[in-house]
Amino acid sequence: MEVGKSRTRWPVRTYSRVVPRASGRVLVVDDNKVIRQLIRVNLELEGFEVVTAGDGAECLDVVHQVRPDVVTLDVVMPRLDGLRTAARLRADPRTQGLPIAIVSACTRYEVDAGFAVGVDVFLSKPFEPAELVRVVRELAERTVTGVGVPGADGAVPVPGAGESESSAQA
Repeated sequence: MEVGKSRTRWPVRTYSRVVPRASGRVLVVDDNKVIRQLIRVNLELEGFEVVTAGDGAECLDVVHQVRPDVVTLDVVMPRLDGLRTAARLRADPRTQGLPIAIVSACTRYEVDAGFAVGVDVFLSKPFEPAELVRVVRELAERTVTGVGVPGADGAVPVPGAGESESSAQA
């Protein structure tokens, strides 16, 4: 297992809160190393500080040390999948307001289950890098400015999956 990091000093307040105009810190969680690197490079090119984890269990091990502004999760991962990881992040008072974006090839069931546990956004694989950056930036700005509580109101449904019932209620 590898925890990749770039320009991370532990423990510190998140980079975006220390350095004005910095984009923020993102914890990227995916079991596929190539996908992790693809996401990492695209976010770093836009000024984000990126830390990576290989699965949900590793994410839960490092999230309190890293203190990210946003977490991106794949759904299908060994040990602990993305939906159960999201549920655990929402159940922990220290991470319950942390914006979560699922970046995965999701079924309608997974989208509905994700909204039910409090996932903010779904991006379907394959994703457009510009869309990934836009969504992560929007979620990071919510964290930095403290505007609103992350929730289904900012959710982006998976193309073709339609709007989930829980996002329509928000």
